Amino acid sequence: MSEYSQDFVAWAERQADLLRRRAAGELANDAGLDWLNLAEEIEAVGRSERRELRSRMARLLQHLLKWQFQPEHRSRSWQSTIMTQRRESNALLMDSPSLQSTLADPLPHAYRDARADALAETGLLDLPQGCPFEVGFVLGEELPGP
Repeated sequence: MSEYSQDFVAWAERQADLLRRRAAGELANDAGLDWLNLAEEIEAVGRSERRELRSRMARLLQHLLKWQFQPEHRSRSWQSTIMTQRRESNALLMDSPSLQSTLADPLPHAYRDARADALAETGLLDLPQGCPFEVGFVLGEELPGP
């Protein structure tokens, strides 16, 4: 069994050390580098970032729906959640600008999840089937009216 499957943290630390040494020209060959698993882990980081953005957008959309369709129940807590999720989503986009070009992809999936959660929480049955918000609004500073 390989170190990768036995102790991931030890494997990752060793691989990082070997990569740094290789970049500095201290290693004559790549014998200790686990290229296939390194590539897998790098791809997994990208998937994780996309998943986090989708999750944050779903939470944000859920609260935007509640804010718009239950104005009588608006609270500072909802407003705080909206602000926090916007801030964190925008921070993810600043850290990984390539996610900007994929924003249209997670929005329908995030909205589906957000709508289901908002329905379960509020009992509102008249929520739109499709997302009523544009991406720019979702990640902007404005709150839905009235």
